[in-house]
Amino acid sequence: MKIEILGVGCPKCKQLAENTEAAIKELGLCAEISKVTDIGKITEYGVMITPALVIDGRVVSSGRVLNKDEIKKLIVE
Repeated sequence: MKIEILGVGCPKCKQLAENTEAAIKELGLCAEISKVTDIGKITEYGVMITPALVIDGRVVSSGRVLNKDEIKKLIVE
């Protein structure tokens, strides 16, 4: 599983990254988590508001910080 956090490094982006790491740990999954800060790459996903969460190439959230339970729900779907 590949998870990307899209954002330029703002506090909300950092919080989404922390929540994502916690969700993965609680689920006991192995996932590659990366942070995408390049504006060009972010807009390639069609994201205009960060932070955004991408799971396996699909944007599942944009413009808000998901809590770890919301992230866990998106991962298991």
